[in-house]
Amino acid sequence: MKIKIIALGKIKEKYIKSGIDEFLKRLSPFAPVSIIELNPIEIKDTNLKDKILLQEGEKILSNIKPTDYVITLEILGKEFSSEEFAKKIKTLTNDGTQELVFVIGSSYGIGKNISERANLKMSMSKMTFLHEFARLILVEQLYRAYKIINGGTYHK
Repeated sequence: MKIKIIALGKIKEKYIKSGIDEFLKRLSPFAPVSIIELNPIEIKDTNLKDKILLQEGEKILSNIKPTDYVITLEILGKEFSSEEFAKKIKTLTNDGTQELVFVIGSSYGIGKNISERANLKMSMSKMTFLHEFARLILVEQLYRAYKIINGGTYHK
C-alpha cells in the first residue's frame, strides 16, 4: 500500500525536517511514502476563512484519486491508540487499499469539501500541536504501526 501525506505549508525548522526524514527512511522497507506540500492561502480577513478553506480544499482534492482512502487530521476526529492505529493500517492493507492519503490542513483547519471526502476523520490528540509537529508525529506513528504489525521491538 502506498501512503501519501498532503500538507499545507512547508517544514521550516531543520530539526523537525530531520526527524521527518529519519522516519521516512525507516518506513521505506514497509511502504512507499510521499509528501505533497501545498502553499496555504493567506487569510487576511477571517470572514473569508470558510471560502479560502474551500479553495485550499480544491487544491488538495486535485491530488486525491477517487479510489484513495483518505484520512483527514481533524480536532473532532476519532482518537486511536498506537495499537488501534496499527490495526487500522493492517485492515486497510488486507482490504486491498492501494493508496492511503493523510491530509494535514493549515492552522485554520480544512475545508468542508475535504472533510466530506474523508473516509476517516482522525484526531492525534485533544492537545493542539504545531502543524510541523503533526507531520512528524504522523510519520513516527506510521513507522510505529508497521513495527507493531510486523512484531518489531520498536513499540514497547
